[in-house]
Formats: sequence, structure tokens, C-alpha cells
Amino acid sequence: MKKSINGILLLFLVSVLCLTEKIAGLTDTLTTTQSIKGDETIISAGGSFVLGFFSPSSSTNRYVGIWYNKIPNQTVVWVANREVPLISKSGVLEVIKPGLLVLRNDTNNTIWKSNSSTSAPNPVVQLLETGNLVVKDANQDDPGMFLWQSFDYPTDTSLPGMKLGHNFVTGLEVYLSSWKSPEDPSPGEYTHHCDSTGYPQNIVKKGSILRFRTGPWNGLGFSGVPSLQKNSIFSYEVVINSKEVYYSFKLLSSTITRYTLSPSGVGQRWTWDNQARSWIIYLSTPDDTCDSYGLCGAYGSCDTRISPICECLDKFSPKFPDKWNKGNWSNGCIRNVALDCQSGDGFKKYSGFKLPDTHNSSYNTNTSLKECRRICLKNCSCTAYSTLDISSGSGCLFWFGDLIDMKVISGAGQDIHVRMASSDSDSNGKKGKKLVISLALSLAMVLLSLGLVLLLQRRNKKRAKQKKEGMEGFNLSMAYTDERHKKDLELPLFELSRIIKATDNFSFNNKLGEGGFGPVYKGLLEEGQEVAVKRLSEHSTQGLEEFKNEAICIAKLQHRNLVKLLGCCIEGKEKILIYEYMPNKSLDFFIFDQTKRKSLDWLTRFHIIQGIARGLLYLHQDSRLRIIHRDLKASNILLDADMNPKISDFGTARSFGGNETGANTSRVVGTHGYMSPEYAVDGLFSVKSDVFSFGVLLIEIVSGKRNRGFLHHGHQFNLLGHAWKLYKEERALELVDLHLGNSYNSSEVLRSIHVGLLCVQQCPEDRPDMSSVIFMLGNEGHLPEATQPGFFMERNIVKADNSSSTQASSSKGEITMTQLEAR
Repeated sequence: MKKSINGILLLFLVSVLCLTEKIAGLTDTLTTTQSIKGDETIISAGGSFVLGFFSPSSSTNRYVGIWYNKIPNQTVVWVANREVPLISKSGVLEVIKPGLLVLRNDTNNTIWKSNSSTSAPNPVVQLLETGNLVVKDANQDDPGMFLWQSFDYPTDTSLPGMKLGHNFVTGLEVYLSSWKSPEDPSPGEYTHHCDSTGYPQNIVKKGSILRFRTGPWNGLGFSGVPSLQKNSIFSYEVVINSKEVYYSFKLLSSTITRYTLSPSGVGQRWTWDNQARSWIIYLSTPDDTCDSYGLCGAYGSCDTRISPICECLDKFSPKFPDKWNKGNWSNGCIRNVALDCQSGDGFKKYSGFKLPDTHNSSYNTNTSLKECRRICLKNCSCTAYSTLDISSGSGCLFWFGDLIDMKVISGAGQDIHVRMASSDSDSNGKKGKKLVISLALSLAMVLLSLGLVLLLQRRNKKRAKQKKEGMEGFNLSMAYTDERHKKDLELPLFELSRIIKATDNFSFNNKLGEGGFGPVYKGLLEEGQEVAVKRLSEHSTQGLEEFKNEAICIAKLQHRNLVKLLGCCIEGKEKILIYEYMPNKSLDFFIFDQTKRKSLDWLTRFHIIQGIARGLLYLHQDSRLRIIHRDLKASNILLDADMNPKISDFGTARSFGGNETGANTSRVVGTHGYMSPEYAVDGLFSVKSDVFSFGVLLIEIVSGKRNRGFLHHGHQFNLLGHAWKLYKEERALELVDLHLGNSYNSSEVLRSIHVGLLCVQQCPEDRPDMSSVIFMLGNEGHLPEATQPGFFMERNIVKADNSSSTQASSSKGEITMTQLEAR
């Protein structure tokens, strides 16, 4: 009996041991005592990827591959034995010493194996959460010590973290190879490379024939793929050094994304849509006919907007006109005037192009564009040059030989300077213009010199008088002496004549917009600096008090998220403020426009939210003055060239000293929809009333809708009420702007909405201060429950001609309150 029990126990232990050793799928690792066969798998630690056997649709062949684990439709990202399929289910995958991954068929013959020049005493195979399958020593996790990895031998798919390019130390090139067909993973006709023979560019080849180029890397992207822009899903880069050149991308969010090369040679960036439960194409290349490599030949450019689509660059003509006219453009174009390097050539600038093939090119990272011209001019073989890195404006890219594969890219192309005969160069045109201008100026100087002295004398007298009158009026209104004024203002004084010249006499063509203060014009100072000129209007709803307030207030403030005041002009009746110019106008220009808000991805919106918060914190806590803005709204948030937000318009701001944080006023200034209840009704304002305005602004940025004038078919709440309703029903993500699609970080968005609702709570005491807001936005952790927002109420809807309900002010935009008597 005892022997029988022991036998049963021994049999049980042996069975468990066999299961432990032979059945994979419970871990992400395969050891030398384990194997995978049949339907067995291993799964990465986080559950994202699976390694196992599969058969493509409509095929009985068996392959070892890696696919996504959590996506219902099997999407294979890597195949091991793509050239030698299994014809039965009897294949076995195992790792053997000294460190090889091998696949055997039903006759125990090896039909595929990994390669390695090194060995390990205890080799294992591990499927990483990135989708990378690695062979390594069991005690080694350093990627640099892997014996082998699938990321070095991809098939048709590039995953985040994979490097496509050349390793000059090992001699390895990593590139993509298309499937032969959707049912056949064997190598197809097309390959995708990061070409490092000249300056790096991605290329697609059909066999040995080049079919498509992305154009060279320009520091921000590839010159021929303008649709590949900064986004919230992934970032991308090209790394260039003495050891390696490669292109790679990495995830910025939880969105699943991949890049594939299709059997027909099309490169496609895919993202997974959780709601639709399907893959969607983020971008696709080639994009159009003009992306066909070398279609228009040397010095020809392709433009799909014209017919025929090929034309020669300016100052060039078809090499063979008869063939060109018949639609055979492959022989390209030649210069109208031949080069003569010894006698002296020049350059002609062409703008708005996908830069030509960089196969025969060189580069210099530390030179200016002016120096590029000098270097290229000295080398008779140099045919063109361009800026290497457009993000910094530095470096040179030089071409040698004919310029091939240029394409017109409207609004997003780059400049290239092409070597030309002196008579066809830009400098020749400039010389002719200079000669004509010189003669005209000489004649003009003779005619004008007689009256110039008298004119200057009269002008100087008039200016002195106007300046004196203006300063006196300004100081009287401020009750300051001249000396106190200079000390408090701390601003450069611009002469009116300088402003008139900069704005072309306040030309309507230079007008940027108009607010309560008056019109704002774009100006260009003599030294080349662009400025925004804010001119106090005679009919302005704001007056000299607001002008004084803004000038003195903002002159004392310096922060990256506050607009910079450069100076002011006070002459006669003119009261003018000069600011740094913001090329992207104001935030409302984007978020409330159906078309433009598509360009604001979540990463940009969150960056703007955080920037506004930092600016407010500086005003409330860190500036020399404690400032309450009192009119924070979307139109008062300006955006610079990099979409950095800057708070503007301090005409109604109030400053405090010591520990003061608020006050009471009978003159309420601000904008409906942004004002806190205690300020709008009782004239009580504080840092917490600014916090309320920030909360409204945050929810507007997330939703792309205005609080004032918001309409919903299911209720009559304003935007705050709608957000509160969704929050209470745990449906807050329904507030998100539809233009964002699914390309956003859900937890970040939910946290932002929650923080926004905390900021707009009815009681000022319940609202967080801005330091807490910044901390909550930037850190994970528990947030307090939000209570009911201020102005959370159903509204009376105005009926128009007995038609459907409409909000009376829904199309009116912003309405600014000027005065409200406190009760």
C-alpha cells in the first residue's frame, strides 16, 4: 500500500515537472528545458504580445510569429521562418546552447535558426513587452549584451523602439521587407531602408530600383513628408554618429501604433481605434503621383496641381523638348546658361520644395547659411546647398551632381540654393536693381537735400511739443512726477514716427484685430523685429486709466508665459503699447474654429493648459507684485511660433502688496462666461476668481466649445453644467473635442477635466490655488471630489420666430462687462 501511494505521488510530481518544463504560455521566457509546439505560446510580461505558431488566412502553411495579444483580429508583426514554412502542426521551437533559437520540423530537421557570434552559459529566449524577441543569458538584462534580437531582423513591421538603419561597428543593416501577399509572409518585392549613403533619408525600393524617398531629415521631420508632424501619439528621430545611423520612433501615449510596408510598396502608419475596434491609417506614403522617384528627371519639379505635372525649374529648359512634350520627362532639364566656375558662378534660391535625392551629398553641422554659400561656391562640383536643421537654422547640406526627385510642397516645402551661371543667379538681379536704385537715389538726394534741413527743424520742434504734452497728460492722470514716472514705468519710449513707419501708417493691411482697448497692428521695426502695436482708440471702452495700469503693471513682470511689453509711445493724443509679436494669434482663434482646432492635438492642448497655469501662478505668487488678472479668457491667451501660451491684456488687472489676496469693487470688468459668481454678482475678486476663469478656460480647451452660448440637445446647461453632469455620471470623456479622435492620453484628459471642475466650484474657499493646480495636473494621485460649479443652472432659451430654441448670444462670442454696481 505504501509503495503504491509513493508511486502515485512520484507519477504526479513527474507530470507536474513535465508540464512546467514543456508547456509554455504561462510566462514570457523559454529556457533550454522548454519548447513551444502546436498551439502553445509565450506572452510578454505586460500581456501585449504573443509568440507562437500561426497560419495566414487562406493558407495551410505554418509559421512562427509574434502578434498583438489584446487585439481581436490577429495582427502579425514578425515572422521567423518566412522563407521556409512548416507544412504540418508538428514543428517545435526551442532554445539550445550556446545560445541559438531553432525551429525544427516533423523530421527533426532545423528549418530556421537565429544567428549569434557570442554564447551564453545559460541562454534563454524572452518576449519583451515592446514586441522584441531576444536571446540572452538568463542573468543578463542589458540590451547591449543580447545574443540576438528580432528587432535586428524585422519583416514588414516597425514597432516603437526599433532602429531602422546601419550599425557601422557590426556592419548590420536593419530594414523592412514586405510580405509577398497578405496570405504569404515570404519576402516580397519591396524593401524600406534608412539610406545612409549620403545625408539620411528613408527610401523604398522595388528590388534594386528606387521607387520612393521621404526626402532628407531636416531636424523636425523628412522634407518630403509634411504630414509627419509633431503629435501626441509618438515622437520620431534620426540619430547620426560615427557608430550608427538610424530612424526610430517611440510612443508618447497608450495608443497602439505600428508602421508597415505593404506587398505593393506602400508605407502605412497605423493606430488602433479602441471604440471602432479596428486599425486606422494615420498616414500613408507615397502620397501621390509626384512621389514616384525621379518622375521629372534632373532639375525637373513635380506638382500635382498643374497639368502636365512636370516642369523645369526656373532658368532651366527640357533636355529633349520633343520627348518632354510627349510626356516623357525622365531625361529632365538643363540650364539655359552653362556654368563657368572659373569665371565665377552664383546661386538662385528656389522655395517650397521636397529637397532632392541626397545619395551624393555631404553635410556640415556647425555653419551658417552664409558660410554654406561660401563653401559651396569654392567647390566647382557643389551644385546646391540648403539649411541642414530647420529647427535651429544651422548647418549645411551640400549636393554634388544633378538634382533629382524634387516635388512642390505647398506651404510646407523648404528652400534650396542652386548653383547657376552668374547671369542667372540672384546676385545678378540684385546688382541690376542696385544700379537702378543707386541712380534714382542720387537724383532724389539732389532734389531733396535743399529742403531737408528746414523739414527736420520743423519736425523736431513739433515732436518735442507733442511729446511734452503727452507726457504731461500721462503724468497728470497718474498723479506722478516725471521722475517717479520714469522709475515706475521702466519702459523704453518709442517715437511716434518710428511706430508709424513700422505699421505703414497704421495700414488696414497690418491690422491684426481690435479689442476693448483699441486696434492692434503688426509692425516691423527697422532692425527687423516684428512687433504688435496696441493703439488706444478715442472710442475705446477702456481709457487712460487702463493704459496706465497695463503699462506699469506688465513692465514689472517677466515670465515665459506672459506676453512681453517692449515699450510705449506717448505723443500728443497717441497712447500706444508695443509688444512682442505672436504669429499664432490668440487661443480662441484655434479652439473655437472648426477647421483650425484640428491642428491642436492633445499634447499641444495640455502644453497650453500647463503654460497658462504657470503664468497665473507667477502672477499670484512669484511676481514682484501680486497680480489678479480679472479678465482671463481664450482671446487673452496669445500663442507664439511654438504654440507656447502667453497671458496678455493687463488693462483691468489689479496689484496687491503684502498678504492681500483680494478686494471689493463697484466696477466689475471682465467677460461673461469666465467671471466667478462672487465677482459678477457682488464685485468680490481675488486670486480664486482668476482660478475660476482658468477652470472655465481649461474645460473649453478640452472640449473645443465656448462656455457662453453652449447648446446641448438634451438639456439647457452651460458648458460647466454639461461637464459637471458628465463627471457625475462617470462619462467625462464624452466632453473631449471630437477632433481629437482617440489620439489622447485618457488618464491625462480625465485628470484635466477633474481639475477644471475643482477650479470652478461655487465657493471660492473650495477652489485650489494655482500651485495646487499645477501639482495636480502634473502628478498621478487621488484628487478631491469636485462640488457643484458656480453658475450651474438651466437657462431661459429665447424663441426666434416660433422656431426651434436658440441661445440668444450663442453667435455673439464674448461680451465684456464694463460696470456693475454692487448691492
